[in-house]
Amino acid sequence: MKNKEAIKGGEFIVRDSEIDEIFIPEEFNEEQRLIGQTCQDFLDAEVMPNLDRLDAHEPGLMPSILKKAGEYGLLGMSIPEEYEGFGQDFTTSMYVADILGGGYAFSVAYSADTGIGTLPIMYYGNEEQKQKYLPKLASGEFLGAYCLTEPGAGSDANSGKTKAVLNADGKHYTINGQKMWITNGGFADVLTVFAKVDEDRALSAFIVERTFPGITFNPEEHKMGIKGSSTVQIFFNDCQVPVENLIGKRGDGFRIALNILNLGRVKLGANVIGASKIAINQSVQYSNERKQFKSLISTFGAIKYKLAQQVVKAFANETAVYRISQNIEDAVQRYLNSGMEKGQANVEAQREFAIEAALIKVFGSEMLDFVVDEGVQIHGGMGYSSETPIERGYRDSRINRIFEGTNEINRMVTADTLIKKGQKGVFQMFEEAQKIDITKLPASPSFNGNYFENINASIKNFKNLLLVLADAADKKFGRQLPQEQEVLFNFADITMLAYVTESVYLRVKKLEIMKGEESNKIYKDILNSFIFDSANKIYNSGLEAIYSFVDENEQEKYIHALRYYTAVKPQNIKCGRRNIADKLIEDNKYKF
Repeated sequence: MKNKEAIKGGEFIVRDSEIDEIFIPEEFNEEQRLIGQTCQDFLDAEVMPNLDRLDAHEPGLMPSILKKAGEYGLLGMSIPEEYEGFGQDFTTSMYVADILGGGYAFSVAYSADTGIGTLPIMYYGNEEQKQKYLPKLASGEFLGAYCLTEPGAGSDANSGKTKAVLNADGKHYTINGQKMWITNGGFADVLTVFAKVDEDRALSAFIVERTFPGITFNPEEHKMGIKGSSTVQIFFNDCQVPVENLIGKRGDGFRIALNILNLGRVKLGANVIGASKIAINQSVQYSNERKQFKSLISTFGAIKYKLAQQVVKAFANETAVYRISQNIEDAVQRYLNSGMEKGQANVEAQREFAIEAALIKVFGSEMLDFVVDEGVQIHGGMGYSSETPIERGYRDSRINRIFEGTNEINRMVTADTLIKKGQKGVFQMFEEAQKIDITKLPASPSFNGNYFENINASIKNFKNLLLVLADAADKKFGRQLPQEQEVLFNFADITMLAYVTESVYLRVKKLEIMKGEESNKIYKDILNSFIFDSANKIYNSGLEAIYSFVDENEQEKYIHALRYYTAVKPQNIKCGRRNIADKLIEDNKYKF
């Protein structure tokens, strides 16, 4: 497909991508669309009619729906065929997560089962473990959960106190400890449990079956949202686990946990696609029914603004998610071509794109929070009533900024990992920064190219701003830079918006080739709106960073660079947003 080497994780900050390097949703093939329709049919038949019953924790209902998902083949999408799964590629698995993400609490249970509940065994288990557990997880005979978090160890997972001691006979480990916030814990048959063996500094990972002696389960937690999902505390009191249930090697658990979380972050970005589209549909359909001052509220400019912004942010997130899907797919192939085993190739590909995974998680979760919040606002007082479905979406969305590492942790991962990769020379980040002399920048950039050339020039400038500021911060703080968390947050937001804006640019450029210029006008409106918003946010993040660490006598030249690098060619954003909203209102459904 490409003549040049596939892009590496984080390299986007110093390298431009081409349209043949990305995948966009418009390119799904017939088989993938059939899989997507199967997912939608399952939601419509088995999940949506039962939302209230699920939220009431009707005994046995959620596991029974998950097992039906197994009958549909939905639990084994990513599991290799040799273990009775369907062995679908990464992009297809993301599409499944996208569609099923519209299933409210069910999507949480599904993601936990097929993701963190299954993948430690699939990627790190030995052949015997895979043969024993994966076919049952694929069919739904077994349901999975992931036991990492402890009361005193949230974001600092490796500080957990759960212990595993090898028995004198050498046949079992005895596990003692407590785990909390365990999704699917109320019914899961197979638990991946993280514990430290003896006085080890690093965690180990174990496969623990629900029927093993020494396990007790607390009642279901009462939560703000995702009420239908099972969340419990689990206690291990002299729990006996066979030695053959150790996953990988002793001390591998922390590495396993981090790598599995990388995938969870990417998949969360996909999950919120489906949830956002449902919330947008609810918003526009209500606005097309509700009258105020003898007019449908969908005719009001203020409502059109909200509807358009919902679409723009959702479209941008979807675009970035499928871009990283292709990035990871390409990396998997690269590792396979080097002779690496398939499971390890998947792990390494996802680990390589940890920066993109973290920023996608942040952007997607905050996008959905925006969409459902505006959805409630569009509904007015009715949006605050549990009689309207937007209320459930609003409550359910909030957890996503905490799941898979808080957004604060993921912002740190984004910026800190990017800078460390640059320092190690994984890509030429600081070398490129050294080539920039901000004292020689013109008063303002000239936008003399065609439409896409001008957009691309602005995106390059966003990246250059990050390079300039990161280089200055590195010189200022040196090894203490990771302690400057507020500055790293500024850098993370600039990085995130540069990546997502570039993703939208590449998709819209590709769509113009596929659909033609006339059909692409609405997508240019989306791109114009998004780059305008991104430029303003990047400006604010950059200004805060400059005032945080640049010496006063140096600030003027950096602020000039900031203005230069965040300038975009003027567009009538109001009219563009109205075009977006008018299409949504006419379709009465998200069809972008």
